[in-house]
Amino acid sequence: MFRSVLIANRGEIALRVARTARRMGLRVIAVHSEADAKAPFVTFADEAHLIGPAPARESYLVAERILEVAKRAGAECIHPGYGFLSENAEFAEACEKAGIAFVGPPASAIRAMGLKDAAKSLVEKASVPVVPGYHGEKQDAAFLKEKAYQIGYPVLIKAVAGGGGKGMRKVEKHLDFEEALSSCQREATNAFGDPRVLVEKYITAPRHVEVQVFGDKHGNVVHFFERDCSMQRRHQKVIEEAPAPGMSPEVRAAFGKAATDAARAVGYYGAGTIEFIADGSKGLRADGFYFMEMNTRLQVEHPVSEMITGFDLVELQLRVAAGEKLPVTQDQLSIRGHAVEARLYAEEPERGFLPSTGKLHALRLPSGEGIRIDSGVIEGGEVTPFYDPMIAKIIAHGPTREVALDRLRAALDETIVAGPKTNTRFLGALIDHPDFRAAKLDTGLIERNLDTLGVLAPVTDEEAVTVGALALADAEKERLFDAGTMRSGWAADPWSQADGFAMHPGRESIIRVSVEGEVRDIRLDASASGRLAGLTQGSRDFRLVRADGAMFVLANGMQTEVRTVDPLDVDLGEHGGDGGGTVKSPMHGKLVALFVSEGEIVEKGQRVAIVEAMKMEHPVLAPRGGTVEAIAFEPGAQMGQGARILTIAEEGAK
Repeated sequence: MFRSVLIANRGEIALRVARTARRMGLRVIAVHSEADAKAPFVTFADEAHLIGPAPARESYLVAERILEVAKRAGAECIHPGYGFLSENAEFAEACEKAGIAFVGPPASAIRAMGLKDAAKSLVEKASVPVVPGYHGEKQDAAFLKEKAYQIGYPVLIKAVAGGGGKGMRKVEKHLDFEEALSSCQREATNAFGDPRVLVEKYITAPRHVEVQVFGDKHGNVVHFFERDCSMQRRHQKVIEEAPAPGMSPEVRAAFGKAATDAARAVGYYGAGTIEFIADGSKGLRADGFYFMEMNTRLQVEHPVSEMITGFDLVELQLRVAAGEKLPVTQDQLSIRGHAVEARLYAEEPERGFLPSTGKLHALRLPSGEGIRIDSGVIEGGEVTPFYDPMIAKIIAHGPTREVALDRLRAALDETIVAGPKTNTRFLGALIDHPDFRAAKLDTGLIERNLDTLGVLAPVTDEEAVTVGALALADAEKERLFDAGTMRSGWAADPWSQADGFAMHPGRESIIRVSVEGEVRDIRLDASASGRLAGLTQGSRDFRLVRADGAMFVLANGMQTEVRTVDPLDVDLGEHGGDGGGTVKSPMHGKLVALFVSEGEIVEKGQRVAIVEAMKMEHPVLAPRGGTVEAIAFEPGAQMGQGARILTIAEEGAK
């Protein structure tokens, strides 16, 4: 067994690998960017080395720098985690050439399975079923459009080198193909450096079922059963579970055989996942599933497989990389209970699931029977715009699916995050959805039910606004009292008040607050403190976090930020004014495309720009019709969240 491991990754996966390595007695070596200098995975390691600036292409993706650190630190092996260099065949080869073991499959297997088109041709020869489509080399747009027509709509355009839902578009109509192809190719280039795509038939009522395979260097290959990952939005997994609901032993055997046959076809060893798409319209069947791709690495959702089998997959990775045989045969593996994983993200479901960044003013993650938390952040840390905005994976295990879901739902109720917005409420609504509870699963469930899942439009929790304003008033009352300026009741010396209060007759005051950018005046009186107590002790469970000059009110998985505004400030910037014609960046990101020029007339809802964040493209639409003026950024520029991109003057305005 190795004595040391360098983890060429960051965040929760780096910390998760480090914990297993530490338990096995290995010296843990971390590498980190400037942005991650104080991250938990860095402080946990036995030693840590800076490898570059925050952008991944200048740090975590620089193979030469990582190998240099590995040699200098005396690392015997490198664990790549997932993402970054984990499926880079050249990096795997470079590790071996440097005399450092790569904790993953051979470079030949990574190459064989790394390109979706070649992988499908390969497994098809091994009698593994594949989805009908075009998987060839020709990439001419007109040719691909013709192929899509021959396949029959709807079709799915997928990046050949893709993964994680990036570089993937569903196309319903022939008329929309070219625009979808262009967007897909651009996103694939940005994410993978490879614009090539394939075109496949889109399966109606598709279920995404993947099989965890494992091989060793002695020719043994087993599977650790399947996971259902059908709960997706725009091909991004949201909730995963194991085993797949509705899977009979006979069908499970068919999935397992196809997966292990595919792995053997490329001489695979280490952990890998064979992803299948199944036609769920008639339930899971032995003749109703198709190979999609193989991920030649550990998966984000691997904890659910660990929970139902009792094996630490990272430990097995390290042992296999060291040349050991798998300690288990297929007939010795069995399923114990059910496990479900929810991905807690810093994002705003009510605003199109845009990523949300910022300091984690409060972070309380759940615990309890059957609950496991994999996280790479801590309270006081920051969610940056440079990496995936995952806060934690919340995993629940139980003897049955119902128990596991109940435990996961209760765990979400215990989750507290103040600062960045999160998808907590959305996850809870999805778990409570009757179709999900009844295991009526397919990859379109979320998109079909956005209204009932509460994510079609931003909503304001008015009761939370009141609680926040009252809590701010209470805090101001205490501050003024401590400063010796308080008089009777709520009234205080108006000249000593700096937080947005104004005096009114009858012992009333007004607090001016900003709620999600909207300025409001809230009237308070002497009963305010009692009203706050009544609200917070009522039927709803409010949690209050005061930080950064604001009150964060948490209730039912939602966060409402209430911030005081100086009533004498006439330039409210982001918090006031008309603003109807200001086109702002919805997040911290890069302006990758601008479709308008100054003086151009646009219509409301017209696409005017594209902003890229976390390697995903987000269209920016005109908030009203009018004339474009005052463009502030050119394509390629980095912008902060809320930064003005351009202004649209109202039609007829001078």
